[in-house]
Amino acid sequence: MTVIIGMDPHKRSATIEIIDRSGRVLRTGRYATDTTGYAEMLTATKEFSDRIWAIEGCNGIGRHLAHRLVHDGETVIDVPAKLSAQVRVFSTGNGRKTDPVDAHSVALAALHAPDLRRVHADPELVALGLLADRRDGLGRARTETINRLHRLLLELIAGGAKKFLSATQARDLIATLRPQDPVGRVQSRLVIELIEELETIDRKIRAADKELRQLVSDHGSTLMDLHGIGPSSAARLLADTADIHRFGTRDRFASWNGTAPLDASSGDQQRHRLSRAGNRKINRVLHIMAVVQLRNPTAGRVYYDARKAGGKTSMEAMRALKRRLSNVVYTRMLADQQRRELAGPGGQSGTTTDSSATGSNPNTDPSDKPQPGPTKQANPTPASTG
Repeated sequence: MTVIIGMDPHKRSATIEIIDRSGRVLRTGRYATDTTGYAEMLTATKEFSDRIWAIEGCNGIGRHLAHRLVHDGETVIDVPAKLSAQVRVFSTGNGRKTDPVDAHSVALAALHAPDLRRVHADPELVALGLLADRRDGLGRARTETINRLHRLLLELIAGGAKKFLSATQARDLIATLRPQDPVGRVQSRLVIELIEELETIDRKIRAADKELRQLVSDHGSTLMDLHGIGPSSAARLLADTADIHRFGTRDRFASWNGTAPLDASSGDQQRHRLSRAGNRKINRVLHIMAVVQLRNPTAGRVYYDARKAGGKTSMEAMRALKRRLSNVVYTRMLADQQRRELAGPGGQSGTTTDSSATGSNPNTDPSDKPQPGPTKQANPTPASTG
């Protein structure tokens, strides 16, 4: 008998609930996440030979437990937090949120929802994800340091410094200042300290980009050949997407990354609205890709201008461009994956076409196609997830 083990994970504890295929609760428990607690949790579930672990937040707080279970040969599926929250509200009627209730909601969501992602702890992709997170953190730290630097320079220099300021340019500016009052001297010293912090961050960013570029290339990916995709964006795409084959079509990939608009039609009025759902990190990658293409004479710029000439607003044209770029990324990742599978271990990556925003076929599907409908499966239980 297949059982679903729903888990509400935390840093130091995990609450589980085991249900059968009819939704009947078989067992519950709360365990520590240290070595002893983890072993006790596995022991408590060993009697169910056909078991599937459903964990909320496998890319977040639940990642450490999900990867440990996968490493130990367990089948683990990722339950989105929004899905389990919906189940919790409708099943209890009041949205009460406790660890046992959350574990129950996760288990029910896994029981009834099709196409939940199975977790695969690929060491290369896990490493890419960790480094991509680190690179994003460095980018945020640089932005914060620059903002603090601008705030101080505005008080030292009339009108402040220019918007895009490098550490070298900031040093040249501060070298011309000779403050005489105590406040000015302290401000000048703080500016020098911030410049040193900025130089350190810039060195770490260059080192991180170099490492990511090498790892992405070693993985056999050609994503960095696309205009607007750098090493950090390519690593994020590879780490978060994992197996591109889990998306049957590029429309489902767009639905997952939030670039597919939502159908908001009512009666005779046909309209779509922006989706706030999906993987926001991947959505940000596609947004950066679109912005870079718009700043340069690219096919993306041509496509954007054509959409505006057709009556779209700037934001509507941008959304359409992101949707089209999602298609381009999907096609490229699919081609890379197929090439790796054909080459086998040690195979070398080649080149692909379809690197433009409009694609090689001018009759591709419209970029504002809404999210696809539900997938029909003969067996909607997570046992068929692979």
